[in-house]
Amino acid sequence: MKIIVPMAGRGSRLRPHTLTIPKPLIPIAGKPIVQRLVEDITKVCDEKVDEIAFIIGDFGKKVEQDLIKIAENLGAKGSIYFQDEPLGTAHAILCAKPSLEGNVVVAFADTLFKADFTLDNSKDGIIWTKKIEDPRAFGVVKVDADGVITDFIEKPQEFVSDQAIIGIYYFKDGAYLRDELQYLLDNDIRDKGEYQITNALENMKQKGSKFAPGQVDEWMDCGNKDVTVDTNKRVLEHNKGNADLVAKSAVLENTNIIEPCYIGENVVIKNSTVGPHVSVGNDSVIEDSTISNSIIQTEAEVIGANLTNSMIGNKARFNGNFTTVSIGDYCFLE
Repeated sequence: MKIIVPMAGRGSRLRPHTLTIPKPLIPIAGKPIVQRLVEDITKVCDEKVDEIAFIIGDFGKKVEQDLIKIAENLGAKGSIYFQDEPLGTAHAILCAKPSLEGNVVVAFADTLFKADFTLDNSKDGIIWTKKIEDPRAFGVVKVDADGVITDFIEKPQEFVSDQAIIGIYYFKDGAYLRDELQYLLDNDIRDKGEYQITNALENMKQKGSKFAPGQVDEWMDCGNKDVTVDTNKRVLEHNKGNADLVAKSAVLENTNIIEPCYIGENVVIKNSTVGPHVSVGNDSVIEDSTISNSIIQTEAEVIGANLTNSMIGNKARFNGNFTTVSIGDYCFLE
């Protein structure tokens, strides 16, 4: 089994936090989004994951090394591919062309999920979906009475289905997928100006492939600050009661931690109330503050704050009376 993770986008809706690191490396409850994603997929695979291939932009050697380490910690080979232009989902996946062989899971790294299932690798393919109220910004599927997908529609502006594709796919034959993606590019077949995976899926279906929908219990987005903070809250709730959420090296003086919270290594918190639903990255300092429902990244300093629904970047410093903020890396508010 191989996992292919397209993640080349910079995440403009999550700026300023994505100006220095790509969105999939933003921490949720102490772990990067992409790490949580591949860990969750590995758990549901019914066979060993041999390789995890990451498709990235020019994010720098440090990011590449971090991604390779994530794969190796799961017992898999880590591979790095590059997408130089944002030409659509089909183009992004095809950037990992040498790895598209055998059983393959494709997972776009801006989403997390919770589900209770084991992947059925006997099927031609599985497309994971979630029922949503407004599907116009997503690809959707239509399903017949036998539970087989009959149609793939990319971002329909008129209602055809409320079963949105969440960006996680299983293919029994990765080489077949590779050839169909290549066909789109060779023949310049685009949808809304880009090469879309839904066009490849439609072609495969027309040739006899049968795709089944896969259902998830929860679909958690990380597209902008508000939904990322909400996803952090939901992940913390799922891990409530886990002793590992608070590092043993954390220093807590005259402080009330309202669970669930994640407190990283060497964090110092004094004279404060933190929680619920707060994640604090390694080596950060919080003093004389009340903080709830927020993400504070590494080596940040927060003094005299009353914050909720907020994100504080790496090495940022905040000292003020604001209540809802989004401060990027290395920024000061004093």
